[in-house]
Amino acid sequence: MRSVVQRVTQASVTVEGEVVGRIGAGLLVLFGVGQGDTEADLSWMMDKIAGLRLFEDEEGKMNRSVQDVGGEILMVSQFTLYGDCRKGKRPSFSTAAPPEMARELFQQAVAKMRSYGLHVETGVFQAEMQVALVNDGPVTLLIDSAKNF
Repeated sequence: MRSVVQRVTQASVTVEGEVVGRIGAGLLVLFGVGQGDTEADLSWMMDKIAGLRLFEDEEGKMNRSVQDVGGEILMVSQFTLYGDCRKGKRPSFSTAAPPEMARELFQQAVAKMRSYGLHVETGVFQAEMQVALVNDGPVTLLIDSAKNF
């Protein structure tokens, strides 16, 4: 399981000209599922993201989590996080999970984030989406449940 996590002052996702998800200050999470991913990967990933100390305290140090600051989450499913560009010019997506599996784990991930009391908005699974954001900092992290990076 892979995620790109960005601290934002605002973010939104649009499908066919309609805004389907919008948040204020919080985290934009681009979320990808790989073929071998399990519910254990999902639990680890959501715990990690919810607890990441990416927001500043009164001394200007990143010591507060999205939960601590009452931030919001915008989660967007993105299979292209499993794009392998090592060979040729066209990415291979052969290690991305099949859509049915990815959809189920994405829905579970959203439910897990909501179980922490966080307000979570989403994109539309398998839709062509436009994601807009104002990256705060900028702060951007890559997280991989297999700990490849």
